[in-house]
Amino acid sequence: MAKLTKKSVEAFRCPEGKQQAFLWDSELRGFAVRVTKAGAKSYIAEGRIKGSGKSRRFTIGAHGKWTCDEARKEARERLREMDQGVDPQETKQREKILGVTLREVMQGYIQDHDLRPSTKADIEKHVTRNLTAWADKPVASITRHKVAERFREMSERGPGQANLAFRYLRALLNYARERYRTSTDEPILPENPVAVLSGMKVWNKEKAREDHIPNQKLGAVWETLLALGDPNMRNTNDRTTTDIVIFLLLTGARWSEAAELTWDRVNLDEGWWHLPNPKNHNAVTLPLSTVACDLLAARRDTGSDFVFPARGNRKRHVTDARGILTKLKAIAEVERLTPHDLRRTFTRTARQCGIEFVNVELLTNHVPKSIVGKHYAERSDLRYLKPQVQQVADWITSDYKTS
Repeated sequence: MAKLTKKSVEAFRCPEGKQQAFLWDSELRGFAVRVTKAGAKSYIAEGRIKGSGKSRRFTIGAHGKWTCDEARKEARERLREMDQGVDPQETKQREKILGVTLREVMQGYIQDHDLRPSTKADIEKHVTRNLTAWADKPVASITRHKVAERFREMSERGPGQANLAFRYLRALLNYARERYRTSTDEPILPENPVAVLSGMKVWNKEKAREDHIPNQKLGAVWETLLALGDPNMRNTNDRTTTDIVIFLLLTGARWSEAAELTWDRVNLDEGWWHLPNPKNHNAVTLPLSTVACDLLAARRDTGSDFVFPARGNRKRHVTDARGILTKLKAIAEVERLTPHDLRRTFTRTARQCGIEFVNVELLTNHVPKSIVGKHYAERSDLRYLKPQVQQVADWITSDYKTS
């Protein structure tokens, strides 16, 4: 036995017929280099944990990546821990857990949860853009103070976006506390630091949006859509964006539900369409009005699996209709017009038609709030509400106008 040196380690070979062999250091008891039959060499520390009677062999690292002196220094520290009753394997595992980054937590969260593509994209956007300074740092380094400071900075630019970013962060850190724990069941975070926002009562107050197409402008908007929808006055791309806007107005669907719609989930003969995984995760079959059926029937020649394919790529779906919505905004004389405003327009029109609120909730695929809606109404197959959806379509497409 002699002091390990670079020369002695590189000269060390595994004896014939052995799977591995050890060359022990004469200077530090418990420190050695291990060589395998294949010739791989790594430094180890081996000792007994004081007070437990357990023996531990701890791998420090490969020769070449570690020098003898570096490995000896690390071995001395690990052996000292054992002499104090600390298990170095538990220490290593704890350090690994505490080193998990926010990006890794996000990836685990997305993998373990059944999320819509739009939700996944939203989470990734907030982590990589709004919380980019933390993305590749350990979540254990995110403190209450840092949360409060970053939330205040974001709130100055966009209160709503700040709320959303930190709601996502709260969900990610709750997930991290449950998934990433040490061998002694210690959570990666002692608490969720986002709780400071509730404790300080600083969440931004958000007024529920009520934007929609005014009743007195609905007729003019519909006439504009019909003009834009004239096959002789539009190209294929204009046709797609116009048609999806019409579909949203006639169904009250969310943008993602319409954009991601594929032909295998549409039955024009019976007049229905199907959502296998909507926002509330309750699969549902929804009725189509005759106007909506005619609209979709005219789109059968798109040559795509998607009802509303993307510009120049039939293998993807359309991603926005900003051009058409900008034109309609001027007609409706509103400050802004989004796909969700069309959804609100459908809801308001349905109520104007005298349709019961519970049926409006069902047609827009909201979780009903009433006892009847929650416990007695059929919620998975809404084809029985075809008269109601037809009512809305008739109202929108009629010559109804008021000045």
